[in-house]
Amino acid sequence: MVSDQEFSGFYETTLKEQLGELETVRKKILRRYGLGALLLGSLAFLNYYLVSLNLPQYIFIISIAASAIGGLWYIIVTYNEKSEYRASFKSNVVAQIVKLYNPEWQYQFDFGINQKDYEKSQLFPHHCDRYNGDDLVTGQIEKTDFQFSELHTQYKQVTHGTKGQRQEHWVTIFRGLFMHAEFNKNFSGTTYVLPDTAERLFGSFGQSLQKLSSRGDLVKLENVDFEKLFVVYSSDQVEARYILTPAIMEAMVNLATRLGSSVFFSFVGSRIYFARSFSEPLFEPNLFRSGVNYSDLKEMFDLFGLISVLVQEMNLNTRIWTKE
Repeated sequence: MVSDQEFSGFYETTLKEQLGELETVRKKILRRYGLGALLLGSLAFLNYYLVSLNLPQYIFIISIAASAIGGLWYIIVTYNEKSEYRASFKSNVVAQIVKLYNPEWQYQFDFGINQKDYEKSQLFPHHCDRYNGDDLVTGQIEKTDFQFSELHTQYKQVTHGTKGQRQEHWVTIFRGLFMHAEFNKNFSGTTYVLPDTAERLFGSFGQSLQKLSSRGDLVKLENVDFEKLFVVYSSDQVEARYILTPAIMEAMVNLATRLGSSVFFSFVGSRIYFARSFSEPLFEPNLFRSGVNYSDLKEMFDLFGLISVLVQEMNLNTRIWTKE
């Protein structure tokens, strides 16, 4: 695993130069944003002034058409420049961070985990109307193959106002990091390890709410720290206890404590699925802040490091089972 000191050296010798070149592009885009805003403001003032002069209507129409064309040109140009800047950042910076971990890992910034794999995990069973993913990393750590990407899934909610007007809202199902890896065991059932929000919010009453889940039977385990953080459901109680060994439960507690956020696991087929929620997009350049920012890149470095952390904490390379 790459140390913080190694990353710091890599930043100084490799990433900083790339970021310096991108910084020139970023400032150019911001200048264009400023000029575009000034142009559109001037056109709006001109149109307002022409109306006050009571000129023939066709002059006002021509002015409006010219403003619309200018506005469209501005949107297209800035969108293309922003897309090129994003692609350069991903290819020349984020890809280098992934390569630092393992040159054999494959990184595709415009691809995400396949929707079928997301659905196979059954972690977020709500139907999905909009599915977006990027920053796909695929590879292998010793014996364990994995896939890892950012995902944002949503469903459309339709409501009707007091006057009957139809309103559409997009509701987030999951936004964050999603990963699946080989577990080297064919499961006959499905087991879920989920954040225990009910007990945390409602105490002993929350324990009774746990039993109302449609995900399967509630599985109670002996690890006190684990039980405080997670609730377990399974279609096979015996298999769930077989999977969740003391070492695995301890690893899950360590991960939840280290990440400081809600983490989700499921065991389906012969794979382990893992998700961690985030409220903001990840691995993206910030146009309105200097790109030569060590802390932002260190955060990306740590997030990609989750791949190694999960494999090592869960001992996925230790083949304690053989596939049946």
